[in-house]
Amino acid sequence: MEKQKNAIGRRKEAVTRIFLSKGDGKITVNGKDYKTYFPLVYLQNQVEAPLKTVESSDKFDVVVNATGGGVKGQAEAAKLGIARALIEVNAEYRPALKAAGLLKRDPRSVERKKPGRKKARRSFQFSKR
Repeated sequence: MEKQKNAIGRRKEAVTRIFLSKGDGKITVNGKDYKTYFPLVYLQNQVEAPLKTVESSDKFDVVVNATGGGVKGQAEAAKLGIARALIEVNAEYRPALKAAGLLKRDPRSVERKKPGRKKARRSFQFSKR
């Protein structure tokens, strides 16, 4: 691998661009360390998951550009993007990542609000009198 590999991850409204290059395991999100950007441990685990699955958390440097959505959506989008970038680096990682369920794009997103309703499905409160 001579230069960095790129990949895109999406989840809900969040989109992340991943730049994977050889290094010593630094993960940077929007110019900050990922542990600062994602203060919750379970979100940090989401971002680390693909690297831990293929046992290469100290072989690659990851730069993430995250936009849109919330913190959780961005963390899960980063997870998908990193998994996709790892496959570009080495196709032999694919079975392990697939078995761990890291290559599946989660299609769930917010349902739109309908007319005549308070939210997507919630009706206005019914008044008998």
